[in-house]
Amino acid sequence: MKFIRFFFLFASVWVVSAIAVARHHTYLKPTLAADTLIKLDSVKDKRLLRIKQRGNKRNATADTTKKKLPTDTTKKNKGGLQSVVKSVADDSTYTDADKKITYLFGNARVTYEDFSLDADYIRIDQKNHLIFASGRRDLRSGRYNNRPIAKNGNENPLTADSIIYNYQTKRAYSYNTSTESDGNFITGGEAKKLNETEVAYHNILFSTCSLPYPHTHFGIVITKGIGEKNRIISGPAYLEIAGVPLPIAVPFGFFPKPNSRSSGVLLPSFGEDNRLGFFLRNFGYYWPVNDYLDLTTMASYYSKGSIEIGTTARYLKRYKYTGSLALNFGSHNYGVSGDPFVKDYNIQWSHSQDANANPGTTFSASVNAATSSYFSNNTATTNYNIQQLTQTNLRSSIAYSHTFAGTPFSLTANLGHSQDLAKKTVTLELPTFNLNMTSISPFDSKDRVGEQKWYQRLTVSYTLQGTNKINAVPESQLFTKETLTKRLQSGLQHQIPIGLNLNVLKYFQFNTSANYTERWYFQTIRKRYPRGAIGNNETPIVDTVQGFSRAGDYSLNGGFSTKVYNTLQFKGKGALRAIRHVMTPSLSFNYRPDFGDPSYGYYRRAVSDAVVPYPSTSQLYSIYESSVYGGPSSGKFAGISFSLDNTIEAKMRARSTDTSGADRKVSLLQGLSLNTSYNFAVDSFRLSPISLNAHTALFNQKVSVSLNGTLDPYVTQLRDSVSNGALVRYTRRIDRYTFSQGRFPTLTNMSASVSFSLNSQSNKPKPPTGQALANMTPMQAQQLALIDNDPSRYVDFNVPYNVSLNFNFNYSNTYVTKTTSSTVSASGDVNVSPKWKIQYTTNYDFKAQKIGITQFSIYRDLHCWDLSFRWTPFGLYKSFSVDLRVKASILQDLKLSKRKDYYNN
Repeated sequence: MKFIRFFFLFASVWVVSAIAVARHHTYLKPTLAADTLIKLDSVKDKRLLRIKQRGNKRNATADTTKKKLPTDTTKKNKGGLQSVVKSVADDSTYTDADKKITYLFGNARVTYEDFSLDADYIRIDQKNHLIFASGRRDLRSGRYNNRPIAKNGNENPLTADSIIYNYQTKRAYSYNTSTESDGNFITGGEAKKLNETEVAYHNILFSTCSLPYPHTHFGIVITKGIGEKNRIISGPAYLEIAGVPLPIAVPFGFFPKPNSRSSGVLLPSFGEDNRLGFFLRNFGYYWPVNDYLDLTTMASYYSKGSIEIGTTARYLKRYKYTGSLALNFGSHNYGVSGDPFVKDYNIQWSHSQDANANPGTTFSASVNAATSSYFSNNTATTNYNIQQLTQTNLRSSIAYSHTFAGTPFSLTANLGHSQDLAKKTVTLELPTFNLNMTSISPFDSKDRVGEQKWYQRLTVSYTLQGTNKINAVPESQLFTKETLTKRLQSGLQHQIPIGLNLNVLKYFQFNTSANYTERWYFQTIRKRYPRGAIGNNETPIVDTVQGFSRAGDYSLNGGFSTKVYNTLQFKGKGALRAIRHVMTPSLSFNYRPDFGDPSYGYYRRAVSDAVVPYPSTSQLYSIYESSVYGGPSSGKFAGISFSLDNTIEAKMRARSTDTSGADRKVSLLQGLSLNTSYNFAVDSFRLSPISLNAHTALFNQKVSVSLNGTLDPYVTQLRDSVSNGALVRYTRRIDRYTFSQGRFPTLTNMSASVSFSLNSQSNKPKPPTGQALANMTPMQAQQLALIDNDPSRYVDFNVPYNVSLNFNFNYSNTYVTKTTSSTVSASGDVNVSPKWKIQYTTNYDFKAQKIGITQFSIYRDLHCWDLSFRWTPFGLYKSFSVDLRVKASILQDLKLSKRKDYYNN
């Protein structure tokens, strides 16, 4: 089995690489350097040269002038050469007039029409139209330097130990050629350009690495081969690792070589799953439909009958839009033989539009919908990603927006989807739209001169919302007739806010507003108790009543706000110069009528028909409580609301290294707010709970602290009762302030978090994202697409370290019980060396005294390869994997993997 797997791996390298080499032309583009692209050393890399030395053994490079080139069958120009051969050298130039041979020494250069050749030594034979070039051997080190670099027309440059070129027929013969194209490299052996469309190879090494031996430790040796315009014909070829040939070879090959993308078979990987059996994974077919669309279809088959099938379509229209659509299906049996197979589906669609394609109009899509068990049953399709395996929610959105030019109106429409994988419920919005009118000043004039009058500050806006919604439907009932006819909820909501802002007495900001909201529905609900219902534990029956219904409500608000500054100055030569405290109090009056009054008809009461001696039970309900936008709230509010926000800053002297001498501002407290309200319209419990919020950042924004809590200002008594022979404790709230008993308000809930992040790049300026995306090259765009498909394959070695710590504490007090929870999580990565990186993520629950999901990853950069090791040491997802991948974009699917998956534990 291992031999077969390795053989197919080799075959995949050979097929894909051969196509890649011949995508444009055989001679590919190296870097123009003084030496060569792939800097083979003539002393250390003898095993890669694969050429027999001819003539004097002391000569490191054979003179190829004796090599007879094939007879040129092309039609000759009777007029002779069309241009003059130009030559220059730094050292010396010698010409043999009798033989018409010119010798150039030292950084020589020859040009003829669109052909150029640079080398340490060049010989020009004008009689036979031949140019020979070679490098120079260093007598001290024995190394071979200044190898020839040749370029012909639009063809990519190439380097070699020696080159002979016929500048009339434009044919060439080279030894130890080094070339590159699309991340694939050819080194060693001999190459012969036969004509404009054919190149012959002999004993060349084909690999994906640009560095010299031993980095080129993995490659294919092509003993004989001819590259044509539309195909490659190869003789015997074998696999070689670190210069050692392996007994894995193919006798011949015949491969297509189109100038554009071509269809082809995707070779699978082999292995065994403990529960699904032996597998043939990810075999399929690639089909480029046209220049704008391609399709990739892959499937996996397991010996116990399970299958996985997926199709991905990618499309792109330059300056218009781009996107991808993936459809996946899986059928698995993880139980006993004979059990029914579990069928899973997944659809993913992403679409983005160029902002300049249609100014004022945008369309985008981000869809991810699946059956609840898809990610747990199809782990291979998600590359065993822990984040995807443990996710509990899926969301999708298809959005369209249009701005009506010259008007204050804009329209947005969305198709939404949200899915709870744990509860197996789905919520759909089909669709939701918003028609918005930005705030306008109806009494203000565009030609106004001078300051605004008070009435000209009056603003009004309008919003219309509409939706069709299916809320929290079980996954199994989603596509039934009853769901679409009875559970689909529709509604429209109109909102008209009117506002006025004025400056009063110089230091106060007065703001007032009136808000009107009206909702239109096409169905309401009615509740009733079943006949003979007794007790308070009975659940009423809910009936849906079809028909148009409207509900309107309004509220009035008005208030004042200001800012109070307090500065404490410090004298002396200390670093602290001043502390400034800013308070922002706000006091507002709010009025809202009681829309629960029977006169409005928005609320009704359901009463049971129990008879004596059984007590009746009743429930007040809103006929709009299950509607998409809800209904007007019950209870009258006529009271005041109060809020107070605080910020504290320190002014520090400039550091000695700061040449500007300007004082520094350091934030000590970014916000501390208190909020409450008092309702005069109720007869008890007029003061609402007091909410506290605080947040700040310390140590140059590296540590973030936040605190949230709620205080109950009323006395709550704890009492005991007996129910079914057991002691039951319950609470009773009394309309009396805790201050009357000399106690501080009771803390009913609190949450606190402290987060620390340290990144070596955090203080460095970052380019704007939009500008970076706009300036991407095609190669960068291709790499970004690979990262988007599998983010776990991207490791940034440019960031030496990245540390993140988070501590969370939660407290809840119901008077009967008090509960607390505290967790700490850590994640980050560090470069052990320029080529080694370690990543980690873990968390710990102090109350449960358990470590949560923990994962370690180790990455090794092998230049043209990368090695990764992922390990989850314990827990439900205990597993490990080792992957060796090729970095070349054209060989992304070439990898060796060893893993133990969590479901095989």
